[in-house]
Amino acid sequence: MPRATPITAREQVSKEHQPIFDAVAEGRGSVRGPFSIMMYSPQMCERVIGTSNYLRFQSSVKPKEGELAILATAREKDCSYVWSAHVTLARKAGTREEAIGVVRDRKDAGGLAPEERAIVTYVRQLLQKNRVDQAVFDALKDRYGVPWVVELTGIIGHYGFVTGMLNAFEMMPAPDAEKLT
Repeated sequence: MPRATPITAREQVSKEHQPIFDAVAEGRGSVRGPFSIMMYSPQMCERVIGTSNYLRFQSSVKPKEGELAILATAREKDCSYVWSAHVTLARKAGTREEAIGVVRDRKDAGGLAPEERAIVTYVRQLLQKNRVDQAVFDALKDRYGVPWVVELTGIIGHYGFVTGMLNAFEMMPAPDAEKLT
């Protein structure tokens, strides 16, 4: 049970905040997960949705790479909700099962393709050590450019925020969803 009742119906928010609810629902099909908690602070939710939409749908980080970074962040933060919400999206985006398994099972990333290894290692180092080794940074910078690395780091930070929100409020994925163990 979540620690607060998720806000999932338009009628649960004041009239002045219903446009924010509508914006979330329009972009995502419904208000659920982290946004159902963030609607307790509509102004914050409004600002987060803009960042979320940019990072997921408009940044230079392609879905295949972004979803791998999101899964790695979910694993590092032990957030079953984000894992469940994104593992199917990662597969649809072309993320290889081997990379998903390495992240899920916290295995050594050394056997992954170079671009997968660099992304997984970058996420792990940033979230475990709060720093990234120069060689890992340079591998991504040289392959994709500085703006791409900025946006990848933004995705990791955004999902660090989202996983914190979901974990703090004990939001669980659907019973039939693929979960972290």
